Amino acid sequence: MDTIAAIMPTMTANDAQDAFGKLLQRHSGIVYKVVNSYARGADERAELAQEIAAQLWHAWPKYDPTRSFSTWMYRIALNVAISHLRSMELRRRHDAVPLDDALHDVADGSAADPEQEQRLRLLQGFIARQPQLDRALLLLYLEERPQREIAEILGITESNVSTKIGRLKQRIRDEF
Repeated sequence: MDTIAAIMPTMTANDAQDAFGKLLQRHSGIVYKVVNSYARGADERAELAQEIAAQLWHAWPKYDPTRSFSTWMYRIALNVAISHLRSMELRRRHDAVPLDDALHDVADGSAADPEQEQRLRLLQGFIARQPQLDRALLLLYLEERPQREIAEILGITESNVSTKIGRLKQRIRDEF
């Protein structure tokens, strides 16, 4: 795989840093979604976001610009988040990791439809109870990522993505 330096030999360290910063800013929603799905509390979310950014920067020289940046970013962000979750689970010694305290922030009175808020809470609670791979799969599916991209990000086959999505949809129907 080509490195950024090999593809753009005239790129200075400052140019590389600027290019990375712009791409990170443009796709910051990916980090936000992953962080809010895998960390609790503001401090833990900030720590995880920083770790994701650091790992992205570390991997940046190996990024292949012929590939989708968002797919590459999702893969790294999810791997970092899953590793973070595993270490937190070992420390906490319990299984359930809620999605995000920000759910309660939605109920600050600004939302127009309390019934929709309740459905969102139920869905996010369901997602939080899923195994790590299923949680990542649901996050990507709800973002309407193509199955091919989901498969590439998660390192599984497209048919496996399709099967897992079908089973998750059925579990959601059964639960709600």
